[in-house]
Amino acid sequence: MLKFENQAHVPSYYAATANDRTCHPPLDASVSADVCVIGGGLTGLSTALNLAERGYSVVLLEASKIGWGASGRNGGQLIAGYSCDIDTFSSFMPEEDVRRIWAMGLESVELVKERVAKHQIDCDLTFGYLTAANKPRHVDALRAWRDAAELRFGYRGYRYVERDEMRQVVASDRYLGGLQHDGSGHLHPLNYTLGLARAARDAGVSIHEDTSAQAIAKTAQGHRVTCARGQVDARYVVLACNAYLGRLAPALARKIMPVATYLIATEPLGDARASDTMPTDVAISDCNAALDYFRLTTDRRMLWGGKASSSTRTPRELAAAMRRDMLKTFPQLADAKIDYAWGGFVDATMNRAPHFGRLEPTVYFAQGFSGHGVNVTGLAGRLIAEAIDAQAARFDLFGKIRHRDFPGGRLMRTPMLMLAMTWHRMMDAF
Repeated sequence: MLKFENQAHVPSYYAATANDRTCHPPLDASVSADVCVIGGGLTGLSTALNLAERGYSVVLLEASKIGWGASGRNGGQLIAGYSCDIDTFSSFMPEEDVRRIWAMGLESVELVKERVAKHQIDCDLTFGYLTAANKPRHVDALRAWRDAAELRFGYRGYRYVERDEMRQVVASDRYLGGLQHDGSGHLHPLNYTLGLARAARDAGVSIHEDTSAQAIAKTAQGHRVTCARGQVDARYVVLACNAYLGRLAPALARKIMPVATYLIATEPLGDARASDTMPTDVAISDCNAALDYFRLTTDRRMLWGGKASSSTRTPRELAAAMRRDMLKTFPQLADAKIDYAWGGFVDATMNRAPHFGRLEPTVYFAQGFSGHGVNVTGLAGRLIAEAIDAQAARFDLFGKIRHRDFPGGRLMRTPMLMLAMTWHRMMDAF
């Protein structure tokens, strides 16, 4: 069981450089609102802000601190689209709807850009992203993705970077090429999340930290969300708990698996050394199933992430283990001190497509971002607000996707997924 109630932020680079220390009081009364949002991460905050802007009264409950989960400790990579291949959607809907889903994947990044500008969120938003090819088959796949984007959707935003040009992007011999997208990028995820919280509060959202939702019951007027020292009566409820859903909605929890991912941040490298290591300030992920991802921070640290695992156990000597992975790409950083090491959980679905829908007509949910949460959470919040405001066409597109339960039940599904991930790591070696 993941511990997620009344917790302080983990000691990460992001927590150390957070620029908004606002605290929100726990709920200790009976209150009412149009909508009760459960979860103070990017999904919940985006939903709450969108609803408040449409004139709804909103109470948001967070079991620990705003941005405590994946929203405040992820790799900060802002990647247009979704974690799954676009053909995943083709299995459930006609091509016209697939094209709308594709367009919303681009919209999700523009939405972040709009929020940062409108609310003056200081979160180091930087554009430039590259998917790096580890093997010849990755080269073929990335070129095919570029060609499909243009031929199928008329999109020309991807550029393939040949191997001899890669050193102008990243000073490493490890990669055979890459697919560059200047419409994606990276940011400081905790500061972005805190900025959304400030914007939501300014729009009238009542935010309560250290307030875990314990039960949801139907009432004549809608729903009652019971907490330890208070309750919320609301016409609508939005579940934005993701990997920390717990037992609040078991039917949803079976559709997702908490997947651990880990990060380190080096000491500041200085401008010259940082530029020699990564000549362009892009975010990079590789193509392996157990992928590595990395970027420079604004104070010129190398931020390195990876070691995705379905186990809830943190690797032994995490900083040293992550450092060894980093040095496979950047042996020139062997003398760089590691200042921070941390991890957290993202929520993944079986097919890696996002899972949006309703548990019942007035209980909405969004989960299963599978590593693309920095942008797709914003889209989820916009679509949920549209649906509650009687404009559900776009939201309901995602409801066409059928999501399977993870096999194995509550006790066996983690061991079974660990075996599957071990197999994927073996395939990465070939």
